[in-house]
Amino acid sequence: MLNRFKVAKLFAGRKDKKIKSVAYFGFADANPDDPLYKEAYACAKYLTAKGYLAIDGGGPGVMRAVSEGARDAGSEPIIVTFYPKDITNFEGRDPQNPSTIEVKTKNYLERTLKLMEYGDAYVIFKGGTGTVSEFGMAWGLARLYFGHHKPLILYGSFWNEIIKAFVENIRIRPEELKVFKVVDTPEEAYQAIQTFEQALAEKVDSDVAEGAFQQ
Repeated sequence: MLNRFKVAKLFAGRKDKKIKSVAYFGFADANPDDPLYKEAYACAKYLTAKGYLAIDGGGPGVMRAVSEGARDAGSEPIIVTFYPKDITNFEGRDPQNPSTIEVKTKNYLERTLKLMEYGDAYVIFKGGTGTVSEFGMAWGLARLYFGHHKPLILYGSFWNEIIKAFVENIRIRPEELKVFKVVDTPEEAYQAIQTFEQALAEKVDSDVAEGAFQQ
């Protein structure tokens, strides 16, 4: 309960932004020497320094890199965890993940949904099947709530080939290609968030104006 109170206080200090926080997803088995680990660290550090809360799953690999980057930018990351009893292939809580603001959930699905809830935007790095499932959920939610959605930042040019394969082999609606941007650097990730934030703000203003006119 105490950590949920801390989370609420962190969000309360960012009322001026449409996008207040970024949830990060990626490969749990990346080690500190892996270029992927270094990318996640650099991106989280940069975006945190720009004022965005960092949120991750509290595990090793990309999650630990994100927490370290956020901490080194002078902010406490939020981690969302659960402690499984019968799951064989789940990384769990990494004791070296430096965050002390931990929100514990009851199962893997609740953990994923809480990460989606806390993040106002998602940065998705290269990962495995777990990352694929998180990407799919984030993308699906963005399509359902299009216009009021939470944007996706797909980190790494390899995403272009993945999206191309989707477009060529499954049925993609036009709006589904508008909810994400592919980036290669922390600076590009920040610019993408700025672009999305402006678009979402304009959408809200437009809806307010339309509602006032109808009244």
